[in-house]
Amino acid sequence: MQASCNPVFSGREVQLRSTAKPITPFGGLVSLITFFEKIGLAGKISELMPFTYTSPNAIPPAQTFVAFIVSVVAGARRLAHTDWLRADKALHALLGIPRFPGTDTVRNLFLRFNQSRIEMFWRPLWKWLLMLSWILPGGGLSLDLDSTIFQRSGHQQGAMRGYNPIRPGRNSHHPLLAFIAEAPLVLHAWLRSGNTSSARGVVAFLTEALALMPAHWAIRTVRADSGFFEDALLSFLEARNIPYIVVAKLTQTVKRKAAGLAKWTAIDEDYAWARFSLKLNGWTEPRDFIAIRERIRENKSAVGRRLIDVEGYTFRIFVTNRQGDGAELWRDYNQRACIEQHIEELKNDLQVDGFCMKDFFATESVFLAVCFTYNLLSLYQHSIAPEQRKTSFRRPATLRADVFIGGAILGNRSRTPVLYIAESWGGLGKHKPLIDNILQWPESTSPKLPPETPDDPGKKDSSMPRTDAA
Repeated sequence: MQASCNPVFSGREVQLRSTAKPITPFGGLVSLITFFEKIGLAGKISELMPFTYTSPNAIPPAQTFVAFIVSVVAGARRLAHTDWLRADKALHALLGIPRFPGTDTVRNLFLRFNQSRIEMFWRPLWKWLLMLSWILPGGGLSLDLDSTIFQRSGHQQGAMRGYNPIRPGRNSHHPLLAFIAEAPLVLHAWLRSGNTSSARGVVAFLTEALALMPAHWAIRTVRADSGFFEDALLSFLEARNIPYIVVAKLTQTVKRKAAGLAKWTAIDEDYAWARFSLKLNGWTEPRDFIAIRERIRENKSAVGRRLIDVEGYTFRIFVTNRQGDGAELWRDYNQRACIEQHIEELKNDLQVDGFCMKDFFATESVFLAVCFTYNLLSLYQHSIAPEQRKTSFRRPATLRADVFIGGAILGNRSRTPVLYIAESWGGLGKHKPLIDNILQWPESTSPKLPPETPDDPGKKDSSMPRTDAA
């Protein structure tokens, strides 16, 4: 069979032919697959997978799980998009799997997860991955808390009406996430019902998050926005001597106190800071606050809120148990802005909110799988360029375009499979240095996991998702 195509602009007619050779547009995934083999990903997933299939024709669940991860990395935005790679025989050879799972196989995998299986599989898998992290900064780590909105259409479990600034009144999920800023890594994640507040269950969530941390990690500070300004969280952190900076809600009491401050320390001609102590209703002890005052200018939008009693300035107020210069604490908190970027990467590059099923725990499991993929890509970048800092990391979509996409043909030489990577996409010269760095990446010691506590306060009710109505 043959055909031809006329170019859009002037030029020779292009003949069209078919070829039986396996061709892949994702030849650049060779370094990522080498990284998976280096850390023993397939073996760990097979070890922890809480169920198996009895049918001899079934694809092993570990293979299905890794296939889903590769589909997300390749750009899948829905469960149906996993079918894109079913015909990619060259990629199948790289993964070492005879068949690539279809949409129904992937969906059925996640549908088998309930609450107990999530605890059995995800918690130890997350701890294992965190143990593979690189050498940590001596000053400790910054733990950033935030929540986001997943838009939902339909009648999925846990999809309820709640705070939704983009589509008010529509159903949504309201997940809670904790990021390690210096990595970046998702330390912990919960999927919650759409009618939950930002701080709903945050103490139990943070208890679980701290339990996931390797023993040699230390928290330098916890940072959170005003949605987490509540006594229960602050008391929890203080009881464990964990430093924190949390944006204060501007209640009438807080605003009156800030408006009456007379002693300000100038940062520059536009900014100044002041420290004060205040005990709010329900608190057992007063806490320290840092107020940042910004002069309103015509050529720049001022961050913060105006106080009626103070003209010409906007104010941002933080509650903290840290001492020191208020300007330094303010600058420290401003670094938390990166968490918004990471959440957008999860949404826009890995489409974490696009994989949704009717069953709540199936949706939570696939949500955790995408977050796990994000962590894998973060550690992958450390392995291919260990000298790089966080600021030079590439977002998943950039990695996909710069590294993972590349034409390649699968062939044979002396009965040995050979992947020929197109020179026009960089050829072997582009990917061999990455593979070499991965192979030289130091082995991590096996994690020593503490025994699971049966009465974990962070566990959800087995029959219902987290919700304010619970």
